[in-house]
Amino acid sequence: MGKSIHFTGQPIFNQLLFLIPRSVVKRLARHHNADRYSKTFKSYDHLVTMLFSTFHRCTSLREVITGMQAHSSRLRHLGIKNSPRRSTLSDANRRRPAAFFEDLYHHLYNIHYNTLPDSLKGKKAFERLFIIDSTTISLFSQALHGAGNYNTNGKKKGGIKAHMLVRAKDDIPCFVRLTEGKQNDLKFLPFVNLPRHSIVVMDKAYRNYAQMIRWTESNITWITRINQKAAYRILEKKILSPEQRKSGIKKDLLIELGSLQLKRIHPFQKLRLIIFYDKESKKHYEFLTNDFRSNATTIAGLYKKRWQIELLFKRIKQNFYLHQFLGDSENAIRIQLWCTLIADLLIKIIKDKTDKKRKWSMANLTGLIRLHLSTYINLKAFITNPQKALLNYKETTSPQLKLFIT
Repeated sequence: MGKSIHFTGQPIFNQLLFLIPRSVVKRLARHHNADRYSKTFKSYDHLVTMLFSTFHRCTSLREVITGMQAHSSRLRHLGIKNSPRRSTLSDANRRRPAAFFEDLYHHLYNIHYNTLPDSLKGKKAFERLFIIDSTTISLFSQALHGAGNYNTNGKKKGGIKAHMLVRAKDDIPCFVRLTEGKQNDLKFLPFVNLPRHSIVVMDKAYRNYAQMIRWTESNITWITRINQKAAYRILEKKILSPEQRKSGIKKDLLIELGSLQLKRIHPFQKLRLIIFYDKESKKHYEFLTNDFRSNATTIAGLYKKRWQIELLFKRIKQNFYLHQFLGDSENAIRIQLWCTLIADLLIKIIKDKTDKKRKWSMANLTGLIRLHLSTYINLKAFITNPQKALLNYKETTSPQLKLFIT
């Protein structure tokens, strides 16, 4: 008998859900009392429904429910007995705590990318590099206060801001905090917990001199851009090599940052100021850091890595539909955004575990998975060689598959 070419296992969506341990979902549901107001639509059912909506880019509750009803014969593979009603999903988005989904995201990151160690001493610079930044998503409701000016009618659109700490080598947020769009970026820093000997890069919005002193005391290297109004005194001018000048380094200064008026609030700090000229943008940049050992070119190169987080923001906003939300309440908006981050994390985990030779882009991989979410085909073989996997794939109606479904 010839070898069967049919894959009678699980659809691609279920293979993605295997990355989420059911025990973790149950433990977090108990911790947050997430099933308090639900008799049948439990936390796991809610998670699967929102991930279904996220992957299919649904724009309304009706699209979600009718889409799941169209795949009702395959819902049992997802661990759901029946598709929910629109009112059931709406109530769950309003009542179930968004903190459940928040903790689930961070638990999944720690499971698949390991918890951050206490120290990164001895690692290469790129492995020690962390990036801090935020992105704002505009809303068409006033559930969350957005940034910017009010309209002529005295109202303005709401906005939710995602503050992210990204480890550069993983290219995925290791810590996320969602706030109102109007909240200052500096309020994110007290929640950031970095291992010793790490390197953190951030823009001017996160410049907090008191926090920088604490990082220096904890052997954490930081790089940012100096405020144009900052008061400092030049202590030493370093001699630049021809290679440094050719790379764009204009000045390498040892400075003392601080002023007599603010001495009680912010003590004087001995820091390093590097002036860099970018030939592409034709702009001068002034980098401030507590790193006195690395080459000035290396400092400029590490700050340039900060652009990686901007590409991550672009990836999430382009691959998933964040222009419309399934609910107007703050809790519903937070849940949908957390599920979007979970969906992006699942695809990134699959990509890192299976994509060794082909090197898919996240956009192409997300699009292919979206189109074949309900296809019974081996995900690993599909990612390795999708054309070959799909040519060998035939929709089967064998009794074996029917028995497996029921």
